[in-house]
Amino acid sequence: MASSNTGKVMTVTGPIDPSELGVTLMHEHLYIDLYKISGRYDAAGMIDDDDLIAEEVSLFKAEGGNSIVELTLPGIGRAPERLKAISERTGVQIVMGSGWYREPYYPVEDRIDRRTVDDIAVDLIDEIENGWQDTGIKPGVIGEIGIDKNWVSAQEERVLRACARAQIETGLYLNTHAVRGGGLAQLDILQEEGANSTRVVIGHADSYPLLDYHLGIVDTGATVAFDNIGDPRMHEQRVLDVLLGLLERGYRDQVVLSHDVCYDHSLTAYGGKGYVYLQREFIPKLLEAGVGEEAIQTMTVENPRRLLTGIAE
Repeated sequence: MASSNTGKVMTVTGPIDPSELGVTLMHEHLYIDLYKISGRYDAAGMIDDDDLIAEEVSLFKAEGGNSIVELTLPGIGRAPERLKAISERTGVQIVMGSGWYREPYYPVEDRIDRRTVDDIAVDLIDEIENGWQDTGIKPGVIGEIGIDKNWVSAQEERVLRACARAQIETGLYLNTHAVRGGGLAQLDILQEEGANSTRVVIGHADSYPLLDYHLGIVDTGATVAFDNIGDPRMHEQRVLDVLLGLLERGYRDQVVLSHDVCYDHSLTAYGGKGYVYLQREFIPKLLEAGVGEEAIQTMTVENPRRLLTGIAE
């Protein structure tokens, strides 16, 4: 079906030509609140400070960055109007996510446990086509659609199926959240629904740095996201080795890179990687390892542009 997104990239300030994207971070958070679930390792969030976030985003632009895909969803602090204000203030293009994160964070009012897959899909398609509430701000990606463990719960399966149907209807790409190797289970469900695997990104693939896992994903046509770049919890050399293994096997067209900034301590103001570690630290390491400029351009510019450009399904 032809969509209003066809041939364009939907940002929080409206549709743009894909050529305007430039260097794009494919998985970030500018505003996020994970405090809903107490007593968990991830029960945290980022400081609620527009000025500070604008400064951090401006640093990314100063390093040659152009666009950020912001994947905070309802239930964990999505802030469409504030994202628009940051984009207008900094000149960085921001693409907003849509859908439902992980089961513990589903908004109670969305009644995911009591609705059909089709009913959930209708709500998502409506937001994609008409925008959030009465603001007119539209998402440009479905995601990040998550699983809470490394298996898929019944409610999470319901959401994945609804998101697959929305992908088919709207032509947007779909980005998942899959830590510790859960991406293949997500892909099984999405493929059962007929989703276009070439427009699926398996998020946090680098959290499971085993080459066979990554090869299993890319062999379906899907893209792997190395989106924890600079995270001190990751063994960066192992991650780098897996990435180099993919590139050596010719899969550079199925890799995207990002940081997944989602905590105060991740911001440069608090000594963290910010939104600039990729450009300042990781890309130089890739170059030193023998990765060419063309491959880096593919992963940071061309692959995001292909995925973010709406298609007619």
